[in-house]
Amino acid sequence: MAWIDACARDDIEEEDLIRFDHGGKTFVIYRSPDSEFFCTDGLCTHEHVHLEDGLVQEYEIECPKHNATFDYRSGEALRAPACVDLNTYRVKVEGDRVMIEL
Repeated sequence: MAWIDACARDDIEEEDLIRFDHGGKTFVIYRSPDSEFFCTDGLCTHEHVHLEDGLVQEYEIECPKHNATFDYRSGEALRAPACVDLNTYRVKVEGDRVMIEL
């Protein structure tokens, strides 16, 4: 495991996300309403659709294809058709950079 520099703090608005690709995988980094940062896999567990175009509200991401919903803090699948949780990754902020542990 190593800490990877993913983006700048200011790259993500509150209640929004940014896509980050690394090592052949897609991730999504979220900024919560209280300016905390979280990271999950970037593809919905239902049909592997990119979550980058999904709707972020409070602490949830809604898949743009079939409206499956996940809690991005824990990765928990909250609404069908998704029934498999998203993987989550540790995040830290160093200065103005957002780092994820991969």
